[in-house]
Amino acid sequence: MKSSPAQAAELGPGAGTRRRPSVAAHSRLTPYLYLLPALAVYGAFMIYPLIRAVQLSLYEWDGLSLATFVGFANYQEVLTDPELRASFAHALVLIFFYSVLPVVIGLMLGAVLHRARVRGLGAFRTIVFLPQVIALVVVAIAWRQIYAPDGTLNSVLEAVGLDQLARPWLGDFVLALPAVGLIGTWVQTGLVTVLLLAGMSRIPGELYESARLDGAGPVREFFAVTLPAVRGEIVVALTLTIIAALKTFDLIYVTTGGGPGNSTSVPSYEVFRRAFELGQVGSAAAIAIVLTIMIFAINLIVNRIGERESA
Repeated sequence: MKSSPAQAAELGPGAGTRRRPSVAAHSRLTPYLYLLPALAVYGAFMIYPLIRAVQLSLYEWDGLSLATFVGFANYQEVLTDPELRASFAHALVLIFFYSVLPVVIGLMLGAVLHRARVRGLGAFRTIVFLPQVIALVVVAIAWRQIYAPDGTLNSVLEAVGLDQLARPWLGDFVLALPAVGLIGTWVQTGLVTVLLLAGMSRIPGELYESARLDGAGPVREFFAVTLPAVRGEIVVALTLTIIAALKTFDLIYVTTGGGPGNSTSVPSYEVFRRAFELGQVGSAAAIAIVLTIMIFAINLIVNRIGERESA
């Protein structure tokens, strides 16, 4: 039954639009409905395992028998056990090889190639990026052969008369960790170089012309124009390479197995060793949680510094 104009007037001007708020609320919920499948997958495969890891870190469990609640004893072990503290120190050392060195080398390579306008730059990018495409297990096996006592590196040293420098690189307590770190440098340099070259290609040529008119040389151009322009790419490169350094496992497992002794042990390898070899699942979970917090904190600091410098 339709209402008369007089009844509509009595009901007020909003009588005909009473259902519109629900339509507006539905339209506001629509984007979240599209995100729901991705959030469900993320929650199932990321958030839930992380929560379970936190739960397991509070127990002493061998993976088979009943678990025993021990509270924060596993975290206390991470902070007090010299072997575990050494593994975290090794991971921080690897940041220098995985992040600092590749960024420095990438900046130099990128600046030279960008300034010289070398032909075949696309082919060069493909070649330097190749280590990112190869599986790290394959990379580790290849470099293990290079570092072997009768491997390529020692053969080259003997061929040029530097026999006294030849040694079992991966079996040396002092040089094993830097040797593995240099593999990381080789792997990450290509990624960093490609990122920085992409950033440098977007720098307007007028900036370089203005710097040259002011009498700036190549070095001054680099520090005055190139470096500030690629600050965002440097932050991205540092973020990716720091994560790779702190969670590295493949190279350590295949090349040294944490040895000699524990001179190349890192947190990721300790998680595997304690969970699957020693049956200390709770301790492994605690190491994993501490490593996750460490990765998050370091990258948060790097990004905050990068944002502050950009501002």
